[in-house]
Amino acid sequence: MSLVPEPTEQETIAAKRPHDIFLSNLIGNHILVFTAIATFGPSYIQYMVLVPLFSFAALAYTYYRSGQVKREDSEFVWAHWQVARRWSKFFFVMLLLLVTVSTLGWLGKTYLGMMKEAVYAMIGGLGILPTLVSVLVLIVIESDSLHHARVGTLPKWALRRFLGIETEPTQD
Repeated sequence: MSLVPEPTEQETIAAKRPHDIFLSNLIGNHILVFTAIATFGPSYIQYMVLVPLFSFAALAYTYYRSGQVKREDSEFVWAHWQVARRWSKFFFVMLLLLVTVSTLGWLGKTYLGMMKEAVYAMIGGLGILPTLVSVLVLIVIESDSLHHARVGTLPKWALRRFLGIETEPTQD
């Protein structure tokens, strides 16, 4: 499937790492930790700020580490870090949207006298809902990328974008 040389076992393990980090952030942090905090009710709602903080830390590490991986060492590993970096950028923008909408909601309630229900609707509809949808979509995308790393391949779009390799069209 791929025109890249067959990766070694160490390269396969190294290529899985960025996808493992990203999926752990999405599933462990944004689904499990978020649900656990939300389950305890309003008395623990202030701990909800931990979810984006942990997420920003994981995204920053992925972004930093993807810049440190050298293409000369292994194009396969480098390309997988770049795939994770691409989706990390997208998710970072989604988290910034959530933080922006939440801040605007707080400002609206504090300084403009908006009703609590209107602020909840604004934050839920314009901030939390798009973030949760992107989490679910990114789980599917990153699971596919993790599978590619396990079997020693790259998605066709990643071959084209990061390695400049055009794949042959398949005849169906």
